[in-house]
Amino acid sequence: MSAISKNKGFTLLEVLIAVVLLGILSAALYGSYLGVLRARERASSGMESRRELGATLDLIRREVSSAMFNRSDKRLRFVVEDRDNFGVPSSTFDMTTLAPPGGDRRSESGVVAVTYRMAEKNKIFTLTRQERDLFSEETIILAYPQMEQISAFLVECYDGSKWVKSWDTAINGALPKSVRVTVQVEEEGKPLEFTMLSTPRVSGL
Repeated sequence: MSAISKNKGFTLLEVLIAVVLLGILSAALYGSYLGVLRARERASSGMESRRELGATLDLIRREVSSAMFNRSDKRLRFVVEDRDNFGVPSSTFDMTTLAPPGGDRRSESGVVAVTYRMAEKNKIFTLTRQERDLFSEETIILAYPQMEQISAFLVECYDGSKWVKSWDTAINGALPKSVRVTVQVEEEGKPLEFTMLSTPRVSGL
């Protein structure tokens, strides 16, 4: 009998085992591939959120540093309101500050009224920013998203002896000694807080 006639090939059972093993191996490789893609997406999203957060805190720091107040001009104000929402810090921050002129939307005065507040939509909180030139005659000023998906926004003012969550230059008669801004975000289900300190350095026009 020849060698060819003795070779009966693979049995059906052997083929089925090979197919099952190939399927298991393919599923494992595909799962690993998806895991790598998800990790890359999370890392990219986290880096973008950190950049957005850093830019937002730096902008507020510069605006607080240039905040303006003068007893004789009621348009110059610095107001912080504590609006905790179900235990979540949600400050409203309104100030007059110096800003470099530029763009079509801003006049050449360089003095703007800026308002920060949290807005909620579908249980997702966004920090919005509203800017109006102090000498503009516009009556409708839109608020734009400054930072998305935050869980808390807290502004505290130092009066020289303690930190307080509310401030009004019309009542206090002066700018705070220092301002502390805390933004809370969630990363992978865990709350993370980022804090910025700034000192007002401009008193008036």
